[in-house]
Amino acid sequence: MINIIDFKENLGLSEIPVELEKLIYFQNNISSVENYANGFGVLIDDKSGLLSWSEDEDFLKQLLLFAQANGTGSFYAIWNDGTSKPLNQMPIVVFGDEGGVHVVAENILKLLHLLTYGTEIWVEFDQTYFYKDDNSYKEPEDLGKYLKWMKGEYNLNQIEAPNELIKTAQEKHQKAFDQWFSQYFNLE
Repeated sequence: MINIIDFKENLGLSEIPVELEKLIYFQNNISSVENYANGFGVLIDDKSGLLSWSEDEDFLKQLLLFAQANGTGSFYAIWNDGTSKPLNQMPIVVFGDEGGVHVVAENILKLLHLLTYGTEIWVEFDQTYFYKDDNSYKEPEDLGKYLKWMKGEYNLNQIEAPNELIKTAQEKHQKAFDQWFSQYFNLE
């Protein structure tokens, strides 16, 4: 169970985007298990994942790690891109456990929509994507509750083509993110 006060303190924020507050409420109170989207879960992190990429204070300040992305150690962070946009409109980046850092969503709501697909995200060095193998796919236990919640809160249905949403986000933000990120870590 995620304590919202501890979550805010961990991020160094007095307020968090309403989408995250609602998601934490859903995860704590509506989902009977943390299995509403395979491999995903909001978490409180000590930045150890980010520290493995860079210990630079500016790097750490501009990335707000807020959720695990899959069952193997990848995680999601909000990238404060230096614009004056509100935090809930900042791009979402996935850091892969075996390398690869990619913009995955234009904002938190777009990430929540991606999660309706019901599978873990795949993070490779040169790409990230959602994939569903019809022969081995097992629907998350509480995916139905999550879909109902997303429809009620945001009038969004289950996404059919998640990789198109990722492509759109990357077209808008990946080049700028890569340029910013290269100050701290060389991906080549």
